[in-house]
Parts: sequence; C-alpha cells; structure tokens
Amino acid sequence: MYVADSRSSKAPAAPTAAAPTAVEAPAGAATGAATGPATGRARRGAVPGAVLALGTVSLVTDISSEMVTAVLPLYLLTGLGLSPLGFGLLDGIQNGFSALVRLVGGHLSDRRGRDGAARHKAVAAVGYGLSALCRPLLLLVHTVPLIGAVIAVDRTGKGLRTAPRDAMISLATEPAHRGRAFGVHRAMDTAGALLGPLTAFLVLRLAGGPLLADGGERHGYDAVFTVSSCVAALGVLILLLFVPNRQQGDDASASAPSLRAGLTLLRLPGLRRLTLCAVLLGLTTVSDSFLYLLVQRRLDLPVGLFPLLPLGTAAAFLMLAVPLGALADRIGRHRLFLAGHGVLLLAYGLLLSPLRGLPAVLCVLALHGTFYAATDGVLAAAAADAVPAEQRGAGLALVGTGQALARFACSLLFGALWGVVGGPAALGWSAGSLALCVLGAAAVLRRSEPSAAALPHPSEPVAVETGSEPVAVESGSEPVTVKPPEEKTR
Repeated sequence: MYVADSRSSKAPAAPTAAAPTAVEAPAGAATGAATGPATGRARRGAVPGAVLALGTVSLVTDISSEMVTAVLPLYLLTGLGLSPLGFGLLDGIQNGFSALVRLVGGHLSDRRGRDGAARHKAVAAVGYGLSALCRPLLLLVHTVPLIGAVIAVDRTGKGLRTAPRDAMISLATEPAHRGRAFGVHRAMDTAGALLGPLTAFLVLRLAGGPLLADGGERHGYDAVFTVSSCVAALGVLILLLFVPNRQQGDDASASAPSLRAGLTLLRLPGLRRLTLCAVLLGLTTVSDSFLYLLVQRRLDLPVGLFPLLPLGTAAAFLMLAVPLGALADRIGRHRLFLAGHGVLLLAYGLLLSPLRGLPAVLCVLALHGTFYAATDGVLAAAAADAVPAEQRGAGLALVGTGQALARFACSLLFGALWGVVGGPAALGWSAGSLALCVLGAAAVLRRSEPSAAALPHPSEPVAVETGSEPVAVESGSEPVTVKPPEEKTR
C-alpha cells in the first residue's frame, strides 16, 4: 500500500510492483493514509459524514424491509394459504438472487461516469430504489407467482446495493479506522432490524388488522406494506441528498476496470486468502434459522418466545459492533475475524452442553450476536485493504458472494444431515468442522497480516527515501526508510 503524501486528500492506492517508493504491507494491515486538513478529524477517530449518512440509509431501509419480513410468513401461510414448501422456495429465491446479483453490482459500481468518478452511489441508488418500488407492489399482487417475482426484484436491489455501499464506506474512511467505520454502519443497520418488527407490530395494532390474517381481512397487512413503502422512499431520498457522489479515495484519473479485470482479482494473494477462508468458514456456519430451532428445542424455551430469539442476537450485535470494529483496527482485522468464529464455536458448545433454561438461552444469543459483530463489518474492512481503490466494489462483492453461497450450501448440508442423524448430532459435526476450519484459516491468514505492534498509526511520521534524502510523511507508527532498488552491476 502506498505511503501517501501528507498533502494528498485521497486514500492510498493498492501496491504495485513498479513503484520504487511503495511500502509493501500484507493485506489486512491498517496502514495510514492522507493526513491533510480534510482528514484531521478521521485521525482523531471521528466517523466520516458519508459513513453516518450511509448508516442512516441502511437504518431506514432495514426498518422498511424488516417490517415486511416480520409479517410476510404469516401473510403468505395463513392469508394466502401458501404451503410450507412453497414458502421455502420463496425463501430460497431471496437468498439466491441477492448473492448472484452482488457480483454484477460490484462491477457496475466500479465503472466511471463522465466526471471520472466511480458509480458507487448511482448503482446503490438503483438497488435501494428497486427495493423501495417493491413495497407498494405487495399491495397489488395476491398470487404466489407474482409475490415471488416481487421478492426476486427486491433481492436484486439488495444484491446491487451491498458492494457499492461497502465500497463507499471504505473509500470515505482512513484505512486505520475502517474497522470502526464498518462497525458504526453495521450498528445502525442492526438498529433498523430491531425497529422494523416492532414498527410492524404497532402498525398492525393501530390499523385494527388481525395478527393472523384469515384471507378475508387484509387491511392490517396492507397498512404495514403502505408504511413500509413510505419508509423505503425516505431511505432513497436520504441517499440522494446526503451521500456525496465522490469519495476521498476515488481517483478520477484511474482507468475504468473491465469485467475481465474484475474476475481476475483473486490473483491478488491477500484477497485470494481472505476469500478462501471466508468460504471455508461459511461452509461450517449454521444458518440462523437452524440455530434458533436448536435453541428452542435443546434449551427448553417456550414456543411463544421463539419469535424473540432474533432480537436477542440483534441486540448483542448492536451493542458490540462499534467497540469490536475499533478493536479490529488495533489488533488486526484477520485476528478478530477468526476470534469471532471461535466465539461461535463456544455457542455451539453451549448448545451441546447439559445446560438448560433461560440463562443458557441468553448466553447463546449473546455469543451469536458477538460472532456477527466480530465478523460482518470486520470482513468487509479486511477485504477493502486487499483491493485497489478503483476495483473496490468488485473485490468486496467477490468476498461477500463467496461467503453467502458457502453459507447457503451449509444450510442445505445441515438440513440434510439433520434429517439423517438429528439436530444435536448435526450440530456436533458442524462444530468439529468449524474448529478445523478456524485452525486452517489461522494458518493461511497468518502470512497476510502483521502483528499488532507493526500496525502503523496515522499520527506518526514515516520517512520515505525517494532519492538522496528521506522524506517524512505522516503515515506510520515509527520512522520507516524505503530505499530505491539497487542497481545491478556487471
């Protein structure tokens, strides 16, 4: 990663072999960046305004989407008479479309417009707009095929916006503080996930609609879909008005990346190792739905409390996302990412233990939320360190899509294994596999991230020797001298 001049207002670019004054840092290192007046606040730990604006967009959008998610199963199964198999098919559509479209969104967002800036905001706006458009359509469609088409469009919007949104967060933030910035965004996003179901419950009550539709009374659900549409439109408006078109790391002079170049990003050693580890660990990460079913059955939780289990995970995620993101900036993002999976392993062990009752349930949910807080935004921050700025969207999409598809495969394998040997035995196999994958990932990632003592801090000078005398720039924790390559003698 280049050591940027202190007068620059752009984030550092990715390392290249041709630059004699480059400091080659392993992928995942939180290297310092520009330290001019525009970034002084970021050096003191302030979160950039673009990150807060994007967090607000995600918060509002999640309120809208979770309002629909909270009532859609009841609406489909009891209101429209859909079978559980049909609902499972619709749920598969949601996950599949989002994962596949993410690669397209990442590549399109890296393309440059007429002003030379990347189209991260434009592609994200299309994604958020598609999802907002789907909310009022739910008022008009009343058959399963049409509802499935609406859900597919909604998931297409989610897939389009994820990579460009994370790219904007990474480009707007100093590399040394990316973990904290992603933690702030994920905390705001999770706050929306908590408020969405509560808002839907209140709307249903105020509208006088039944919590369980009977097919003849739909006005309660129509009220939820209407309010959700208005909230989604507000999220798009916030994005258009308050998120800047160009981020500080967006280099207008960079060439537009081709689709072929995006597909060859895995040639970067740091990104390849990180993607491999994310896929391996995703293959052994049991889905939330199966985990909650095991919590309810193994820990003797009353059935009436089952819908509250996701709120417990989200609450722990919300409280820990920011502090764990900041911790990742200090000790290393790869380390915290692996530690998060170690926490998930503890949750599996607690589920397999003889402990029962509400305290055990709370401990499992707290560990589950801690796992997400230590891995979700941290993985995006680590991936951003390994990808050039001009291909940030495509690189983040590669890592995210690989992990999403791996978790989808894990759900299929775990469900099949559950049917053969039972839930506890299937969880035991998953826990053993996860432990092996954590050890393997630790061996792979150890070569691509420095120790905590070696992580640079943006407030100290670095000496870069470009000629006969060293030039001091504010980019690291200790003076570092980078010598030009020695001339070969005959």
